[in-house]
This record gives sequence, C-alpha cells and structure tokens, in this order.
Amino acid sequence: MRTLIVGAGATGGYYGARLAESGADVTFLVRPARAAKLAADGLNLRSPLGDLHIPNPPTVTADRLAEAGRFDLILLSCKAYDLDSAIADLAPAVGAETAILPVLNGLAHLDALDARFGAERVLGGSCAIAATLAPDGTIRHMSELCSITYGERDGSRSARIEAVDALMRGLKFQPRLSEAILLEMWEKWVFLATLAGATTLMRAAVGDIVGAPGGKELMVALHAECTAIAAASGYAPRDIVAERARAQLTAAGSTFTASMLRDIENGGRIEADHVIGDLIARGRRLAPVAGFPLLTLVYTGLKAYEGRRARETAGVAS
Repeated sequence: MRTLIVGAGATGGYYGARLAESGADVTFLVRPARAAKLAADGLNLRSPLGDLHIPNPPTVTADRLAEAGRFDLILLSCKAYDLDSAIADLAPAVGAETAILPVLNGLAHLDALDARFGAERVLGGSCAIAATLAPDGTIRHMSELCSITYGERDGSRSARIEAVDALMRGLKFQPRLSEAILLEMWEKWVFLATLAGATTLMRAAVGDIVGAPGGKELMVALHAECTAIAAASGYAPRDIVAERARAQLTAAGSTFTASMLRDIENGGRIEADHVIGDLIARGRRLAPVAGFPLLTLVYTGLKAYEGRRARETAGVAS
C-alpha cells in the first residue's frame, strides 16, 4: 500500500516514521526546507517507545507530487488553519482508488475534503498523541500514548479499511478500527471543545478551574452545551463516554490543559473556527433557541486573541 504522509511534523512524522520503520512504502509530502533538512539529517524521533533514525527518508514536494503518481492511502494530520493549502498540495496524489485518512479535530475538514475529492474517498479518523517538533527538527514523543482510530463513515468493514487496519497493526502505536467512527469523532469533539473552551477562557488548568468558586459548575455547563449540539446532530455521546469525560473535566488538582491554551501562551496560531466556531454554527442551525452562551463567550475570547495576535504581528512586520 503506497502511503503518503502529508507533512513530517510531530503527528504525521511520528506515525509515518513508525510505518517506515516497519518497512511500509511511505513517502512524506513536505515543503522544500523540510525536505532539505530530512535529506541532510534524516528523520529523527525520540520516544519512550524507542528512538528512531531514518536516514534520507523518501520525500516529495508539492511541485513534484504529480510525478510521483497516485497513492493508495493519504494520512492527513495538519492543523485546521493549514487545511486549504494541504488539500491543494496533496490533490495530484489522489486517484480513483485513493483513501484519505484525516485525523484533524472537529468535523469541518470532512466537508472540505468531500467537496474537493468526493465523500467516497474520505475515511473518518482521529488520533491522540503527545508530541512536538523540536527546533532542530527532531520529533519528540513525550508519552507512551499514541493511538490512531479509523473507519468507514458508514460503519462498514470494507476491503480498503481492512487493508488500512492491516497496515497499522504491530507498530509502536495503538491502532483501532472503529465501526462507529463518526460517533467517536463527535465524542472527541465534545470533550476537546469543553477542555479547550474552559482552559482558554480561564487561562488555567482543569484543577485550577474546578477549585475556583463556580468553576466546576462552569465546566459542567460548558460540557452540556457541547453535548447538546452533538445530540441535535444525531451523535449524542454514549453515557459511559460522557461520564468519563465529565470526570476528567472536573478532576480536583488536575494539571490537564488543552493544547490550544499552550498555543495561546506561546503566541501561536489556534483552531478557533474549527474547534469552537463550527460547533456553534452547527448548534445554531439545529437548535437556534439554545443560544449557547458559554461557547459564544469562549469563541469571542479566542477571536479577540486572534485579532490581537494579527495586529501585533503586523506591527512587528512593519
């Protein structure tokens, strides 16, 4: 199975490196500077599950991708704000039998991919990994957690999803074929939107929030708003999943935060529209009388941050 990994950053780079380690036919679609760095230094991974060095890994840049031919599987793990450019870059690799496996947060990317390539080519997927790209280009995997979940969006066990599952087995991450992938994507979105919403609004970790007056009530109410939107969309989280989420989101002393908060604290770009804005938009279409006041407040704060960041960045540039 010819597999194209879009990017060689923390997420795609990790899963791609482990696939390459197994002998899979893997190519990384990267920008010219990253291609030169990988050619010079190789792909370097530091992980509790074992370090890895791949000298001169197979790479291709967008301008040469058409020459590489079509791929059987494309793993897409970019940030939502890079989605449009990633779609344009990977398009030459998509053929009639290509399966695209996106592992972005939220669901808006499915709409964009469906519109460009057809829903029949787009799988459902999600991942959970704690990794970062160091300044020297090394991928630093920071815990043994590294799962990837995938499935046909209609719940079937097609030949192609069985082939994807076979490709992912026996490697240094935890793969899982799901027959309810859209439900699981919604469940993850509800949890992430609550976590990102609360921790960015309060600029604090879960334990700090629930330890403050009214903090636990805020967390529970925000989770309820997100859950209501999922339910109105036909994907109410399962009871056991919702209970587990509430327990994590209200755990006393927890230092858990969303990566979006860390991005804000580092002055970086954020997925405000993909994680929060799109959730509100879906909710207002399906349950317009609800209002979703807490999510709206979160979204206002995130867009204010984006506005300030844009203004300050422009000031530095000038």
